[in-house]
Amino acid sequence: MANDLVLVELNVDAGESPAEPEELYALATTLNLACGGHAGDEASMRAGVALAARHGARLAAHPSYADREGFGRRARFSSPTEVRADVERQCAALLRVAVEGGAVLRTVKPHGALYHDAAQDPELAAAIIDAARRALPELSVVVGPPEGALRLEAVGAGLDYWVEGFVDRRYDESGQLVPRDRPGAVLQDPAACAAQALALAKTGRYRTLCAHGDTPSALAIVRAVSEALRAERRLVPR
Repeated sequence: MANDLVLVELNVDAGESPAEPEELYALATTLNLACGGHAGDEASMRAGVALAARHGARLAAHPSYADREGFGRRARFSSPTEVRADVERQCAALLRVAVEGGAVLRTVKPHGALYHDAAQDPELAAAIIDAARRALPELSVVVGPPEGALRLEAVGAGLDYWVEGFVDRRYDESGQLVPRDRPGAVLQDPAACAAQALALAKTGRYRTLCAHGDTPSALAIVRAVSEALRAERRLVPR
């Protein structure tokens, strides 16, 4: 079947913790670097850019609501006008560090509540796309959920849109993510995450699969997922 031939990226949300293992950068094909909204600062961005270069991983900007206290996971935290300014500022900050480190930024992936809110709100989605295009001259890819306003705005702006699945989040029977505040919503078992990664890849629906770097078992999860995808020859090479 055609779906059996689909390859996927393995992306990791990174730059969110001082205890982040370097091996994540060696295993992931793309690192989504926090750039000052929910987490991250100039020092963590510099470290992340350097590690990505060392291990040959691609970089993506990972802007969010300017909500460090809530780790960017509080819904509707800011207005579209505020989001436009915050996302442009965050992406521009990462770009400056990336350019100094010899890296290129072609991808943006909103974080947390902003990611989900933008799928439901065309005005918010438009603010994100406009801000990212202003800040990142080489922007070509937007990563987000399968359907919704963010996808429509990205495609309408002539950008590639990569549908994302999550290896460490539980899905309900309708294929929707189980809210984080419900028991069992976050998967912790590496074997279960690897099995879910293969199942998502085989659907042919997803262009990239995400593991959250702030999950306590993140390194074990990313190892297991990477090994499973490589064994099945489903992981996009760097």
